[in-house]
Amino acid sequence: MKKYISTFLLIFIGFSIGFAASDFFNSLDSKENITGLINLDGDDSSKIEDKADFSIFWDAWKVIEDQYTIEQLDYQKMVYGAISGMVDSLGDPYTVFLTPEENEMFNQDMSGKFGGIGAEIGFRDKLLTVIAPLKNSPAEKAGLLPGDKILKVNEDEIIGMDIDKAVRLIRGERGTKVTLTVSREGIDKLKEIEIIRDIIVVETVEWKMMENNIAYLKISQFNEDTSTEFDSHINDILIENPNGIILDLRNNSGGYLDVAKEITSRFVDSGDVIVIESYKNKEKIHKSKGGQKFSGVPVVVLINEGSASASEILAGALKDNGKAKLVGKKTFGKGLVQIMEDLKDGSAIKVTVSRWLTPNGIDINENGIEPDFEVELTMEDYMNERDPQLEKAMKLF
Repeated sequence: MKKYISTFLLIFIGFSIGFAASDFFNSLDSKENITGLINLDGDDSSKIEDKADFSIFWDAWKVIEDQYTIEQLDYQKMVYGAISGMVDSLGDPYTVFLTPEENEMFNQDMSGKFGGIGAEIGFRDKLLTVIAPLKNSPAEKAGLLPGDKILKVNEDEIIGMDIDKAVRLIRGERGTKVTLTVSREGIDKLKEIEIIRDIIVVETVEWKMMENNIAYLKISQFNEDTSTEFDSHINDILIENPNGIILDLRNNSGGYLDVAKEITSRFVDSGDVIVIESYKNKEKIHKSKGGQKFSGVPVVVLINEGSASASEILAGALKDNGKAKLVGKKTFGKGLVQIMEDLKDGSAIKVTVSRWLTPNGIDINENGIEPDFEVELTMEDYMNERDPQLEKAMKLF
């Protein structure tokens, strides 16, 4: 089953595929089963031997099988290692192979309940970087902050390690301890942060009425239940006849594309462009299916460096369609889209297939979404529970 993902792999630690090769890699006991099996580009006349010298793989396999004597070979582990190596060769940190156990872990993450430290991570300057700790999570309580760059997990160096391997090191059973070594802007020395893991349950939508009858609506992630949660609150908000809505997408690392599109459709008119998908020199236009609920209600969106992927799609769509003003800091800039392709043994491949452009054609990846009003939220503000970004949003109504 194919699932479109527009997010970081989450450490909700928790943080923040009908594949043609599935038959191939599950037939490794016979070289004859392999030759000519994979059609790499859809042309029946183009066989794998025309694309690469695959005999080298079998030569290497046989050397290991014949010569390795340290311990008994785990053939399935070797198969998974071969697939992982193939995926790693692409040089894309967001394209990864997941074993059945890792795939199950990922699905638990996206369901909104999992075990871990409660922080979202992504790559920044080729280093694993904290996007945001979840509110009241073990990570937040231990002092992990947005922008912290994780260099070690316990005694394991993770520089250069792909995100999924790092996640496996950080995750663990409730009550167990993990120590993260991080570098933090403004501090010369590395900092060790000890965190006690816990079960993390994420409620992705919350709202409240503020002064001047302004509705404050926060979305922390776009997971399986988010659109249902969002819709369940809409009528309650409309009953209050709000003078405006503040939509808080700060530190929202993304999630499912379809969920982001559904929620965007609650703000923009039917037929309005939500996002442009660019792939293989082609473009696909994703449009609102309707369901606009906030017609005539002014909207201000809060964004920051932790707003990524699906949240950037929503913010960009509202800005480009003239439905909202954006306040805060430029977003993270993760505009690559992955699909999850489940293989028949429960493993999966998460593979980058396209990139996102806003309705006005702005490439989100590495560029981010610029706010209409740039407002800093400093560490001093954070420590003293001040929110100048929210204060600015309130003044726009």
